[in-house]
Amino acid sequence: MTKQEHEAYLREAHLRFFKRHKRKAEQGHVRSQSMLGWLYRDGKCGAPQDYVEAAKWWRKAAEQGVADAQYNLGWMYHNGEGVPQDYEEAAKWYRKAAEQEHQMQPERRYTRAAQANLGLMYCNGEGVPQDYEEAVKWSRKAAEQGNAFAQNNLGAMYANGEGVPKNYVEAAKWVRKAAEQGYADAQNNLGLMYHRGRGVPEDDAEAVKWWRKAAEQGLAMAQFRLGAMYLLGGGVQEDKVEAYAWYLLAKENGYEDSSEVISDLEERYLTVKQGKKGQARALELHRLIEERKENPKPSVESP
Repeated sequence: MTKQEHEAYLREAHLRFFKRHKRKAEQGHVRSQSMLGWLYRDGKCGAPQDYVEAAKWWRKAAEQGVADAQYNLGWMYHNGEGVPQDYEEAAKWYRKAAEQEHQMQPERRYTRAAQANLGLMYCNGEGVPQDYEEAVKWSRKAAEQGNAFAQNNLGAMYANGEGVPKNYVEAAKWVRKAAEQGYADAQNNLGLMYHRGRGVPEDDAEAVKWWRKAAEQGLAMAQFRLGAMYLLGGGVQEDKVEAYAWYLLAKENGYEDSSEVISDLEERYLTVKQGKKGQARALELHRLIEERKENPKPSVESP
């Protein structure tokens, strides 16, 4: 079979998959209704990408109690995709999925994600009254089951004393759990805790380690902080060229605080040759980060 024949075969197989699930969904088969939502949302297997159709089919499955459809419909209301943005509706559907704690895998991951998102909505007062105790309750449910997004948020609530007594040791514990799963925001937060000595011993080498992990995933704030450590020689050997490269990346990724430092380095500290070397290093880092995005490690379970 030639490459073209193989591709034609796959297209035909995918189209048959779509048509089969569409037929069964129209007959009221709840799992096919949920699957059809995914196919329309992602524009896969011959289905046109259509958020309105995705929301329509997820609603049908959600109303019959399917946890993943309830979570997905909540997410669409949360983000205004296929339906008008409506935080109250988002919270309603997240809650329905979050309360399905009896679910087995793989559906249970949607229950955890819904619990995490519902916790965030209580924390921010979106679609529900702001209530930090409820935020902690739902975040903890998801965090204890391994949801990295919820672990990081629970850690933040311990750090800020929101819904629980302020406790940096507990904060660091939960943030570390998320960071060790590869969650970039948590890696950035854990780096800051090591830098400030909150809940962990003050240790700039550990701060650099965690900021580097987040920076290599493209997180601009971590790139900025890593640049600062190279600039000042904190936890790593001072290297203004390397610092310049990370500041350039942070600016490219939208962290505007880098602009002033970049200008200062160019005007006062770097030779023309060093500037060119730093720019080349930034391009190299950018390429490595993009390659990592194209070939990611297994993703953490986060909404």
